[in-house]
Amino acid sequence: MNGINANQSGKYAAFIINNYGSDITSASVTVEGPPDPPSGKPSVALESQGIIVNWCGPPYDGGCMISGFLLEIQFMDEEWNVLAIVFDSLTYFVKNLLPNKFYKFRIRAKNAYGYSEPGQSSDAVLIPNTENEERTSWKDCEVRQGEEFSSVYESLEELGRGRFGVVHKVRHQLTGDIRAAKIVKCIKATDRKKVQEEIAIMRSLQHPKLLQLIQCFEATREIIMVVEYISGGELFERVVADDFTLTEKDCVMFMRQICEGVCYMHNLSIVHLDLKPENIMCSTRNSHQIKIIDFGLAQQLLQNTSVRVLLGTPEFVPPEIINYEPIGFQSDMWSIGVICYVLLSGLSPFMGETDVDTFNNITRAEYDFDDDAFDIVSEEAKDFISGLLLYRKEERLSATQCLQTKWLSLDSDALGNSKIGTHKLKKFIVRRKWQKTGNAIRALGRMASLSASRRNSSSLANTGVKPNTRSTEFTT
Repeated sequence: MNGINANQSGKYAAFIINNYGSDITSASVTVEGPPDPPSGKPSVALESQGIIVNWCGPPYDGGCMISGFLLEIQFMDEEWNVLAIVFDSLTYFVKNLLPNKFYKFRIRAKNAYGYSEPGQSSDAVLIPNTENEERTSWKDCEVRQGEEFSSVYESLEELGRGRFGVVHKVRHQLTGDIRAAKIVKCIKATDRKKVQEEIAIMRSLQHPKLLQLIQCFEATREIIMVVEYISGGELFERVVADDFTLTEKDCVMFMRQICEGVCYMHNLSIVHLDLKPENIMCSTRNSHQIKIIDFGLAQQLLQNTSVRVLLGTPEFVPPEIINYEPIGFQSDMWSIGVICYVLLSGLSPFMGETDVDTFNNITRAEYDFDDDAFDIVSEEAKDFISGLLLYRKEERLSATQCLQTKWLSLDSDALGNSKIGTHKLKKFIVRRKWQKTGNAIRALGRMASLSASRRNSSSLANTGVKPNTRSTEFTT
């Protein structure tokens, strides 16, 4: 059949009538072709090193799977040009745009039959002039002397402090840019080595969803790490605010960004090891863009090297850490599954009365979706979580596979606008803050005791690979 369109899909009936009677037969007709244009306008967010363009999928896929998107750019009302072909993502980071110029963006969806018509164009965005700002990535910079810090930055206020040191809000005296300075005391050689390992990790992480290291100053007894200033606060605190209505669409947007950042890290053979709500921040108070922070426990995994650790945060660590078994990139994926469960329901899937109870619940890997908080949550979301909270790490979804799941690939219009209640999430946040006021290492002895028998019974010689164990560290 030629010359038909998707509106003519459906069930057709054929009637046969003669002098002796009648009969009827029916057939279903499916019309496949190029997809519809992506729905809605692309959103555009300015970041320190470029622009993040986000968009939604098409309302109709043309009868077959969407295989990618064509991102087009328009400069100062000139002709549209192809900027990039994007696979497995609904976001793209645009770099190297000319300052003091206006740009627009639009998207075409693609399937086996070709590209759709272009979707709506984004609002015009003006690229600010940043010629005087230091934009060189940290990995290309040398460490500066600690004494130079006060001549480069003006300290404005203290943002927080902890066992590692103190964080200040600072202003670059030449450009006026606001940044954050993490001042870490390095009394012992081991302290300095640990900070240098974190710096080495952050040097290699150049991604819009990961906190960026800008400069570093090293003195005799401290190291100062200057990073982006994140003004939006913790993600969970943002979504429970009175002026925010949380829906499953929002959860998809947040979880996709988390997976994109983690996917980038894993592609560089780096594992975070402390993914938790407190380490997921909003870029600004009104932004849906997130940043993953705190790479103090992160490490690079090498082939043919077995790594066992006792570090992380009790509610979010995977079974292999509790059992003192080799970790992998999938260890982060378990933590992502817990974060997603909490975000959608406000409930912690493995939380026990004590840390030991929590560890026991995790090693059993038993949870459910029976609470009424999940009544409005889609089956695709539950499938996403179920693909992550698996006892055997080898069976968990990778970050790349997460980005290809049906849930994170769903068009936002298909998810509905049901409001997710946040009263349980508010209680979760209050409990987490209360926990942090206590002794941050109170779980250390409990976890070490719980794992002692497993450690002693583990025969590293039988692994066939070189063991590598970092020192024990536990956080709340």
